[in-house]
Amino acid sequence: MADRPDTLHYGADINHGPAARLPVADWATDFDHVDPDYAARAPEIWDELRRRCPVAHSRRYGGTWLPVRHADVCAIAKDTATFSSNGVVVHDGRPEVPPPVGLAPPITSDPPFHRIAREVLLPAFGPKPVEAKREATRQTCRELLDDLLADVEAGRIRTVDAALGYTRHIPVRVIAEVLGVPRTDGDHFRRFIHRIMEQPGSALPAEHEDSLESYLRPLIRERVAEPQADLITHLTQATVEGRPLGLEHVLGTCALLIIAGVDTTWSAIGASLWHFAQNPADRRRWTDDPDVRPFAVEEFLRFYAPVTMARIVAADADFAGRRMRADDWVLLPFPAANRDPEAFENAGEFVIDRRRNRHVAFGLGIHRCLGSNLARMELTVALEEWMARIPDFELADPAGVRWSTGQIRGPRELPMRILNGAAQAANPEEPG
Repeated sequence: MADRPDTLHYGADINHGPAARLPVADWATDFDHVDPDYAARAPEIWDELRRRCPVAHSRRYGGTWLPVRHADVCAIAKDTATFSSNGVVVHDGRPEVPPPVGLAPPITSDPPFHRIAREVLLPAFGPKPVEAKREATRQTCRELLDDLLADVEAGRIRTVDAALGYTRHIPVRVIAEVLGVPRTDGDHFRRFIHRIMEQPGSALPAEHEDSLESYLRPLIRERVAEPQADLITHLTQATVEGRPLGLEHVLGTCALLIIAGVDTTWSAIGASLWHFAQNPADRRRWTDDPDVRPFAVEEFLRFYAPVTMARIVAADADFAGRRMRADDWVLLPFPAANRDPEAFENAGEFVIDRRRNRHVAFGLGIHRCLGSNLARMELTVALEEWMARIPDFELADPAGVRWSTGQIRGPRELPMRILNGAAQAANPEEPG
């Protein structure tokens, strides 16, 4: 097993100071994935790039590539020899934790270590453990809706913010339960996510009292001293080739679960509600035809896939007629691949009962998201509970919807107006 440095410095070693963020001059030659314009109209930009140059390039972040065709995204994701996972979040520097382990195993691990690190986590995210969390997740959603709708049901207001009051809290509480930390730590989680994913270059030094590392290290030490029935304890007791996982491995994996397990699902739930707010026919179909709901969930995942992953070019390579240099970044926009008309019929349309839907919202290849079962469950339950309580609603202020920047795309502010009288009574019958 490869050894790791003594200190992880999560956040500090992946950010070497923010570069000047100049306006994008041309999306084909100067794109910037953290530009607010990209967050607001990414699907339009992907369509433009597919017509002009399916593999765009920018000198930002030391050199970055952006393929937007389904075939190209899939080819890069599966080519682990040419495209290393050692770095998965684009920033101005390069990772200091070397392959094959990387900063946050298994997502930053290359073969052969990737398989080893992934197998440590698989038991916690299989169908049975996830199903065991369904009712707790449902209760969480109901509690949040009770709080969100208290003033609505009292007749004092008609508008709520679905992102601030609902979507952002659900995965925080689920992941907190998985890790065995207080669900009230959600504010910490969201601060870590914002610094690392939305503001490259702004992560705090590892020793800072409000850094992700300073949050996790005491928790890990506590579990070593007093084991509990949670994932942190599982990681502290796991072995690889007869040896316990190193502290930095445990820390990096816990950090991964906070970053990847919260922001992604929060974004998917929010984008789905954003869609429903503007499409009353789809709302009625969801309510009137329970059999369509599994297909609707998959279509939400396809059409509003939140995740763009990244890779680092391991050695100079030619790809799709472009010369990529070693240490260049390559973004893998799975949302763009999901809207490629070469891969999906009517790719630019949301089809609520789409039957053939082999989307790549969870990635593909060896790094396909191991939390996909959990994410599907959370998205399904969150939509079931919202629609049972609030079947008729619209955007209160379309211009007031704010989308996140960076590699995870979803609504961060989502003002909704509730229509047709008060919301439904609390704790409705189980969804069909």
